[in-house]
Amino acid sequence: MPSASEQRLAFEAPIHEMELRLSDMESQYARNRTSGDTTKIAEQIRRLRRELAALKREIYSQLDPWQIVQVSRHQNRPQSRDYIELLFEQFVELHGDRAVGDDQAIVTGLAHLDEHKIMFVGHQKGKDLVERRACNFGCAHPEGYRKALAKMRLAEKFGLPIVAFIDTPGAYPGITAEERGQAAIIAENLMAMSRIRTPIIALVIGEGGSGGALGIGIGDRLGMLEFSYYSVISPEGCASILWKGSEHAPKAAAALKMTSRDLLRFGIIDEVIPEPLGGAHRDHHEAAANIKSFLLHGLRQLKDVEPDVLLDRRYEKFRHIGAHVEVGEPAPAAS
Repeated sequence: MPSASEQRLAFEAPIHEMELRLSDMESQYARNRTSGDTTKIAEQIRRLRRELAALKREIYSQLDPWQIVQVSRHQNRPQSRDYIELLFEQFVELHGDRAVGDDQAIVTGLAHLDEHKIMFVGHQKGKDLVERRACNFGCAHPEGYRKALAKMRLAEKFGLPIVAFIDTPGAYPGITAEERGQAAIIAENLMAMSRIRTPIIALVIGEGGSGGALGIGIGDRLGMLEFSYYSVISPEGCASILWKGSEHAPKAAAALKMTSRDLLRFGIIDEVIPEPLGGAHRDHHEAAANIKSFLLHGLRQLKDVEPDVLLDRRYEKFRHIGAHVEVGEPAPAAS
């Protein structure tokens, strides 16, 4: 797993400073372990570890929305293929949309999660520049969403639950994607997923941007990792429209109410999955363990629900998202 120190977020500066002190002290302990008494150094290391944990807890408990967006985009944050290796006993990848090609921004395949056989669908951004270009930085083309839908329908045919991992800044907005029907295939996915007669559990693991996220995000359970976001538009896009400049992204992030805590409060998501201390990029294994608990709980709850009941509940779930107030005609002025 890559070191979390490869990308340094500005608000993490005190954490990195303390980590360097701890690393130096541990190196000193290793050098002196065979040549003298290291009791004092060992006690200092234990104290510094406690202080580091407390500092991470304090900083990460007070992140503002824009800082959460930065964490959700961290280069070392686990992606779908990382979780595939950590979560599933077996994974058989399925390729292609039977029309145009195999979009690497969408990963699909059959998997085993403990006693459950599932169909997995998820975004993949890529780790290095070569992989990111191949995955188009997680921005799927129409063939990616067509591939996802084809595999979901295969899951429905064989009665397999579907697990979808969302991690994209948005669907690819280029001319070629529009020519191949980007908006139409996303709309088709929304309609089809609302009627698929098998359980669907969706989870935002990083970025959840616009229709690109919705294209695989309709289901019976929707969760979010603690430091992820889910929004109709990116903060930069919103700032460019409303304030005519992407430098206003922090203001837009706050206005959009896009964090997991906000969306849980609004009833848009069902659960916030806690991340390891200091974010998922610091401990992939603990993040995967927390996700596994969420998935297993959801799968066990949904496995015996009749398909008709499942669809009715799914319909009601999305019908009740959002709130509005009806205002009647103003009272006539007194004569």
